[in-house]
Amino acid sequence: MSTGSPRATLAAACVVGPLMTLVVTGPSVAVPDIGADLHSSLAAAQWVVDGYMLTASSSLAAMGSLADRVGHRRMFTWGMAFFAFWMTVSGLANSILLLDLARAIAGFGSGAALASITAILAQAFDGTARAKAFGLFGTFLGAGLAFGPAFGGALVNLWGWRSVFLVLAAVSALVLLSTPLLPRSAPNKGPRFDWAGSLLFGAGVALFVLALVEGPGRGWSDPMVLAAAVGCLVLITAFVTVERRTENPMFDLGLFARPQFLAVCLVPLVLAFSFVALVIVLPPYLTSTSGMSALRIGMVLLLLTGPSLVMPALTGLVAQKFSQRTLFVVLLACSAAGAAWLTLVDPGASAPALAGPLLLLGIGYGISLGILDGAAVSAVEPERMGMAAGMFNTVRLASDAVSMAGLGTLVTALTKAALDSDKVSAYPGGAGELTSRALQGGLTKAVGTLPDGAVRDRVATAMSDAYASGLHTTMWFVAAACAVSAVVVGALLSGRRQAQEAAGDTAEAASPAPEPASTH
Repeated sequence: MSTGSPRATLAAACVVGPLMTLVVTGPSVAVPDIGADLHSSLAAAQWVVDGYMLTASSSLAAMGSLADRVGHRRMFTWGMAFFAFWMTVSGLANSILLLDLARAIAGFGSGAALASITAILAQAFDGTARAKAFGLFGTFLGAGLAFGPAFGGALVNLWGWRSVFLVLAAVSALVLLSTPLLPRSAPNKGPRFDWAGSLLFGAGVALFVLALVEGPGRGWSDPMVLAAAVGCLVLITAFVTVERRTENPMFDLGLFARPQFLAVCLVPLVLAFSFVALVIVLPPYLTSTSGMSALRIGMVLLLLTGPSLVMPALTGLVAQKFSQRTLFVVLLACSAAGAAWLTLVDPGASAPALAGPLLLLGIGYGISLGILDGAAVSAVEPERMGMAAGMFNTVRLASDAVSMAGLGTLVTALTKAALDSDKVSAYPGGAGELTSRALQGGLTKAVGTLPDGAVRDRVATAMSDAYASGLHTTMWFVAAACAVSAVVVGALLSGRRQAQEAAGDTAEAASPAPEPASTH
């Protein structure tokens, strides 16, 4: 194995890490401009973000396993080149269909690069140096998450939405220059790759997200939506069956029977709705109800994402004094309180009015960044930590993809239910078209087609109030989910339950080995 240059490896990792978060949070503030420029529907505009998250999350586990077989540096090089090419296509796309396809295809390159760079970083460092390297890597990940919306907003404000994708493509191309300096490892054939499980899982999640995104627009009884939902159930059932029967499954489903691992996987699922999806949902809401520019929205969202810069380090300092159970309950309580507080903020609110709830939500998520990964691998024995890490990251990224589609779908449905069609009948496109434009951040432009005066004001106010009602009701659901999860996670990680599990493991280790003929 070639050791390469540790410094170059760390530098590449600290660029790639935030790059793979910027590619989600940066374009989120550009969605309103994309929808207006390409004249897209709400569902089509959502796929700019959802399509990328879908392919990146569903391919991560498979790409990591393939990287072991073809070599991590080779997979990283291929992934970054593939990603840079399709991000360039995204920036040059002249239709929403081409943009959505290019973004989705780019997700496969992102999955390959992200899965490979962590393995490469581990190869370049040992012992204490490795811990410090991964700590710095995590800090840069937090920076990408924190400044992504502001980065995207600044680019949109200066050069338009296309610049977001083209700048990301240019940075990716520059990273490729470092690949000769990265460590090179020999391919490891290892056990047989679980192609069936990987394909079934990815396709099942894809159909689920498809149903969530298309349901509000087409109607939940639409044949395509129903077919996607049924197909998802069939594929996930087949996935579970395959994973239980194969000798080398992509997921060892038995790990979910362990209370600690189950709790660790439940936390990012809930936080995906209280934080990750909110980064996508808030920009069009603030544009439509407060008239904020993309740059202004990016700065406001720093209240939500900024704690990710400091909370992981602070959590590491107090982790020795408090149990995992306490930290998990605290972060979920912060998220529940922040979501509930956000329901009290009226449409048109200023940044100071949003500061309290957004900071609480960001603090909850920031705490999780400091403890979740370590908790996931510590839930299993050392020889299974790799599988546990892969399972956890796949669950986390799949949760992000589903939450982005699910939260947007819920806001859309509740907004439509709250809108009084009679009050917006003056809009030429009707209530449905106005709702679609508002949820893409285009309310001001849409009502601008109406004559000045009471009619325009009435339509704008009715749509803004309905949008706020939809978001507020959604956040009550999120707050309830966080509160219930705090109770469930606290019970799963209770001292008594963990002591019982430890006692059971000790008893099993101390018991005599079973006879060969035993069926136990």
